[in-house]
Amino acid sequence: MSFTRSLIAGAVVATLVAPAAFAGGHGGNPAVKARQSHMQLYAHNLGVIGGMARGNVEYDAEAAQAAADNLVLLTQVSQRSYWVPGTSNADLGEETRLLPALFEDGGFAKAVEIGGNLAAAAEGLAAVASDGQAALGPALGPVGAQCGACHEAFQQPNN
Repeated sequence: MSFTRSLIAGAVVATLVAPAAFAGGHGGNPAVKARQSHMQLYAHNLGVIGGMARGNVEYDAEAAQAAADNLVLLTQVSQRSYWVPGTSNADLGEETRLLPALFEDGGFAKAVEIGGNLAAAAEGLAAVASDGQAALGPALGPVGAQCGACHEAFQQPNN
């Protein structure tokens, strides 16, 4: 086999093996990892705005607007592949805190409704995020309420 063919064959093998090695080395169910990452993005952006709303961080209109706009965008990302049967804590144990209630009668419809409410609340927050610190708290409340509603219904509490 020529050097060029050996090099190409090696590259092909590496291309085929690398994704499996990466996935194996990072463990966990891909759907669970995706939804946990999505929730971390929510938390990060809420933290930016929450810090400003509480006065723990100096108000910055540009940063507040960017975080609020990010929340709106996050509500628009399709999460269909994150919330699949077989990925609750009853199925995967401590890997996730998702309760099986999401997959029971009416659970998914309730989650979709809460998601729609969250999207509307995020849009309300984005509409006032650059209006000053005083505008953040009242607009942040409805966002937090929707996050809480979903967590209460579908997330195992921390012990």
